[in-house]
Amino acid sequence: MLFSSIVFVLYFLPAVLTLYFLVKYSRPAQNTLLFLASLLFYCWGEPKYILVMLFSITANYIFGLLIASAENKNNAKKFLCLGVAINLLCLFYFKYTYFFLYNIDPGGYLASFFPEILLPLGISFYTFQAISYVIDVYRGKVNVQKNPVYLGMYIAFFPQLIAGPIVRYLLIEDQITNRQATLRKFSVGFCRFITGLGKKVLIANNMAIVADHIFHMSASGAIPASLAWLGSASYALQIYYDFSAYSDMAIGLGLMFGFVLPENFNYPYISKSLTEFWRRWHMTLGAWFKDYVYIPLGGSKVGNTDIIMRNLFIVWLLAGIWHGAEWTFIFWGLFNFIAVAAEKLFSFEKIKGRDFAKHIYFLFLVSIGWVIFRAKSLVDAGRFIESMFGFTGFWSDHTWMFLKEFFIFYLVAVLFSMPLTRRFNKMLVDNNYSTGTKFVMAAYPVMIFCIFIVSLAYLVKGAYNPFIYFRF
Repeated sequence: MLFSSIVFVLYFLPAVLTLYFLVKYSRPAQNTLLFLASLLFYCWGEPKYILVMLFSITANYIFGLLIASAENKNNAKKFLCLGVAINLLCLFYFKYTYFFLYNIDPGGYLASFFPEILLPLGISFYTFQAISYVIDVYRGKVNVQKNPVYLGMYIAFFPQLIAGPIVRYLLIEDQITNRQATLRKFSVGFCRFITGLGKKVLIANNMAIVADHIFHMSASGAIPASLAWLGSASYALQIYYDFSAYSDMAIGLGLMFGFVLPENFNYPYISKSLTEFWRRWHMTLGAWFKDYVYIPLGGSKVGNTDIIMRNLFIVWLLAGIWHGAEWTFIFWGLFNFIAVAAEKLFSFEKIKGRDFAKHIYFLFLVSIGWVIFRAKSLVDAGRFIESMFGFTGFWSDHTWMFLKEFFIFYLVAVLFSMPLTRRFNKMLVDNNYSTGTKFVMAAYPVMIFCIFIVSLAYLVKGAYNPFIYFRF
């Protein structure tokens, strides 16, 4: 079930919210309702793999209890390693089995012995959440959850189940029993959800039309440089508005139920280096790798450049693998490792001034990176990048056609990729209301309503509506 669907917006969400507030005087009843609603939400799109979800919940519940009740640290560590291994083996089986088999046996003989394996939605996200839980129980940072329904609600919580943000148990432990659902939280969450819906339906989906057309044209043959750069820019905007829209909707839904979920994006395209970009993009995944991989390996405090580079290499290799079972993702991870490592070696971020040049440098790198990420094969990526450098001509009438037809969407996408909304929100909560601010405050509900109605109109007419991160 998509957030950006009529079924979710007009039926599922209103029904769950109504039942949730009908039992507002019983926290156990609310948590049980959210757990069951989350399972129904998952079953809607993946009925076959609800057992995988239930297995993950049960296994991590048991390992949490075993770790917490272990007689000594050594036994606890054994249970931790076994729990993490089971989580990773489950992820490997569903996500990487075919990739592994076809790489050691391109003829497909070994793969023929396996039944059809479909990728369960959100398995990368909820597996990382489950791993963070058992690790933090072992570290003593959180108390073991003795109620399996509560742990199940945490792992399967439908607002962020499919595409994040990745919510560590440490951040939500107290909220499971002590959260407060207030009118202010609900109103802020509702507006955040509608904003995300608009970003997804009105911007990301239109950027997807252009990006998909251009990448398809490139896969069929060489394209001019102007068209290649437009395709790269369109995909960069598509993936940002697609993924950040999902995060906005997830955070908004969380607030409507009283939960405060972590932010996942901080205007990444205003960055002046690739290192800064990855501090602003998918922040919960970056924090996960930092806390559970990079720092345990020694981080940057070891004082040995070779070890620091090794740690960065491992993190970026894993980041590439996490995104998908394709060589394009692995090369994308290695591409980012080389760029980030070079910036660290040359202390790039400490260079004063030249902000415009640094921003252009960053946009160039991130554009190349997104082409590798989006391409269906390394050959397609190479052909597309070759076109970007003008080896197959520069101008195309298709470039002008796309720019003319989607101009307003590009304009809005570029403007809202900058911190305009942050300043707008600051103006709304400022106590020193000017006449202009009061007018904007009065107009704000109207704008939200208009976004909602226009988004619904797009959904009703069946507009192109994929979610990129569903396949990760």
